[in-house]
Formats: sequence, structure tokens, C-alpha cells
Amino acid sequence: MERPLAKPAKNAYRRKLPHLQIEGKTFFVTFITYNRWILPESVRELVIKHCLHDHEIKIFLHGIVVMPDHVHMIFTPLKDDQGGTYGLSEIMRSIKGVSARNINKALGRTGCVWQHESFDRILRSYESAMAKVDYICQNPVRKGLVEKADDYQWLWREWV
Repeated sequence: MERPLAKPAKNAYRRKLPHLQIEGKTFFVTFITYNRWILPESVRELVIKHCLHDHEIKIFLHGIVVMPDHVHMIFTPLKDDQGGTYGLSEIMRSIKGVSARNINKALGRTGCVWQHESFDRILRSYESAMAKVDYICQNPVRKGLVEKADDYQWLWREWV
């Protein structure tokens, strides 16, 4: 007799990749545009705005970099009114869903903006969120888009 599939634990969800969540831990998340579509420069600031929307409400955002075809974020989920931690799926669904609608509206288009899956990793206890933000802020330099990270206009760090 075949057993029914178990439901994922509250601290995990599964699409094609498993997404684990540990209370109080910081995430390094990357999400990619659909079919590696290049985000027009005119809407990259919208992405930052939507990522910052829940800063100090659902997440503590340490830093974000919006690249032409993907986004890197470093954040720590916060607790909700009932004392539970906001779930990674809820956080990402909100950011990607609202930003996609507004990007499409701004560009007068329809269709997918983001790939359904996001890539996330919990920072290890010895890894510093600040060091990881510095790492993602060097991405535009490594890609040859700017000479210095501070010259790239689509990044944000909480301590700057």
C-alpha cells in the first residue's frame, strides 16, 4: 500500500529544491529573472523598493544587489505578532509577486518576471552577514559593470 506524502515541516517548504528555515538565522537568497530576461534599468529601483518594503516588519534586510538578470539579498526573518518567525515562502512570494506586478505595469507588459524557484542558503554561524553583503556588493565589479561597488546604483546596505 502506498503511503501519502508527508507535509513539509513548518520550518521547511519544498518546490524543486528544499528550503529550510531555522529561527533567528540569516539567509543569502538569489532569485533570477524568467529566462534570464534583462531587467530594464528603469525598473531596477522598483525591485529595491519592494525588497525594502518589509524591512524591519517581516525581515531585517542587511543588503541587496539588483543585477541585470538576478537579485541577491541577505536578510534575517523577523517574528510575527504570534511569536512565530515569518516563513521564507511568504517573504519571497510577497517580494517577487508584488515586484513582478509593478514591473509589468511600469513597462506596459504582461508575463513572468521571475523564475518560480529561488536559491537560498542559511548563513553558517561563523559567517558574517556584513561580510556576505560586501561579497554580493562586489558582484557588479566582478561582472565588469562598474569599477567600484559604490558606483553601482542598484545596491543597498543597511549600514550605509
